[in-house]
Amino acid sequence: MSKLDEIVAYLDEVLRVSEIKDYPGALNGLQLANNGEVSRIFSAVDASLAVIEEAANSGGGLLIVHHGMFWKGAQPLTGAFYRKIKAAIQGNLAIYSSHLPLDMHPLFGNNVLLAKAIGLDEIAPILVKDGFPMGVAGIFGKSRDDLAAVVGDAVGCEVTVCQSGSEIVRKIAVITGGAGSEVGRIAGLGFDAFVTGEGPHWSFIEAEELGMTVIYAGHYATETSGVQAISVHLANRFGLDAGFIERPGGL
Repeated sequence: MSKLDEIVAYLDEVLRVSEIKDYPGALNGLQLANNGEVSRIFSAVDASLAVIEEAANSGGGLLIVHHGMFWKGAQPLTGAFYRKIKAAIQGNLAIYSSHLPLDMHPLFGNNVLLAKAIGLDEIAPILVKDGFPMGVAGIFGKSRDDLAAVVGDAVGCEVTVCQSGSEIVRKIAVITGGAGSEVGRIAGLGFDAFVTGEGPHWSFIEAEELGMTVIYAGHYATETSGVQAISVHLANRFGLDAGFIERPGGL
């Protein structure tokens, strides 16, 4: 058993939540407290009703998510939102959310973990905004078919590929989640390929016209690593069990 406030203070410091700008609805940090004691750590990509109910029914503790509960801002405590809060409180479940701070973290970040999983060399941050990198890049040096295969293996699902430009892709940019609209900026920096989660329809066309391979590997699938990595780290540090609640939407 560990103290919630100690774990939260450690997370806030490691993830630098007070320093990294994010969307207002992200509300990074502790979103819901429990009785102050944590016996187990859960992680999930989304603070969905199904995820919260599963964690709450499994004995409560601390749930760490990438997408928190307040993207819509202030809202009535009705419907599914009411059921989320009710289930968490009744199950003594605290909820902590980390969006951009977790994407860009140099050790536990979704970007760097995916880049490592697909075997990139010389991984370095790119697209620095407000002092923090939006993504990472590295060297691959094989065919775009090889890149698509290793990305698919890394995320565990079928990927969509815009095959354009050079057959051999050397310089690869990685931004997980819904970063497909950055295709123009990535191409302008001279990358051969861009690995992301999802993007708007026009991003595929733009990539094709710009002569750059883009691999869309799924918003959910590209963002499972960060919450798992930080929860395992916390479990080891505080002597707790950790478990991942999988709830893919297929997008």
